Amino acid sequence: MGIIQFLFWFLSAIALTGAIMVLASKNPVHSVLWLIVVFFAISGHYVLLNAQFLAIVNLIVYAGAIMVLFLFVIMLMNLSVVIETRKNLWMKFAGIVSGGILFLIMISVVRSSADMVNRTAQLKEGNIGLIQTLGKVLFTEYVVPFEISSVLFLSAMVGAVVIGKKD
Repeated sequence: MGIIQFLFWFLSAIALTGAIMVLASKNPVHSVLWLIVVFFAISGHYVLLNAQFLAIVNLIVYAGAIMVLFLFVIMLMNLSVVIETRKNLWMKFAGIVSGGILFLIMISVVRSSADMVNRTAQLKEGNIGLIQTLGKVLFTEYVVPFEISSVLFLSAMVGAVVIGKKD
């Protein structure tokens, strides 16, 4: 087993363990922290697939900004009082049926992916996910849409400052 395969299985184990711990944690803050672990493992998978830009964006946007937002929302809510609502029998039945349907769909997908056994991803050969390639394309072919979007973001930031400014 090569280093790439070892890293893949290691990162997969971390991602699956983290995802299970997100669901199993009683404390919502611990669930958010486990979700950050899952995002780091997914970013590791992106690096293995030679998509460094996606890995960095995943870390900055999801593990950074979105998780901070989740933590603020959780901490602003009063979660010290645990109130468990009783679910009626129909809600439990609907949950079991929808979970069973999801399980059957996942089994169907795994069975239909039998033709993917001997295929491999393109590693260390392509330059599609590299930041350098993305930068060249962004600043040559798509420079006008890039500049329009930057002006749009600048106007949105100015608007947010004007709205948030106290008189």
